[in-house]
Amino acid sequence: MRGSRLGIGTAVAAGALAATTLAIAPAAQAVTPTLARAQYDCGFWGGGTGELTATQNGTSATITVRSAVRTPVAVGADTINARLVLSKAGGGTRVFTGQRNPAIPAQSAVTIGPLTGTVASGDRLNSYFGGPALTMTIFGVTVTCDALTSQTPGPFVFS
Repeated sequence: MRGSRLGIGTAVAAGALAATTLAIAPAAQAVTPTLARAQYDCGFWGGGTGELTATQNGTSATITVRSAVRTPVAVGADTINARLVLSKAGGGTRVFTGQRNPAIPAQSAVTIGPLTGTVASGDRLNSYFGGPALTMTIFGVTVTCDALTSQTPGPFVFS
């Protein structure tokens, strides 16, 4: 009888600990929308619609960019160094950087990311118009792109 009381007490304590842990665990962070589009002009390299896909995990966020820029030659995986600047509502910017990309066949659209950056709860990030919004260095050649439009359906809002 004594062994079963000890077993029941241990089970109750473990259940209470698990419930307490769940109660104080932080809620999942989310960004909305997760997909936005904007028009970019990359000069000699072209331009068009860029698709930005965002994710969030606490104060860390990532953005993957599918650009309208096409590479004339094949590009190996993780060889494009990129910097994306987004304008923060209320002033300032947030910068996302990285050297991540899939292998890209010749004459294909350039996809970069996920680029990483830091965000705060309540950040509203949209296209940056104060200079190059997107900079990519491919084989030592720097491609700069200016945002022409704000994001649609709207800015990324981080929780």
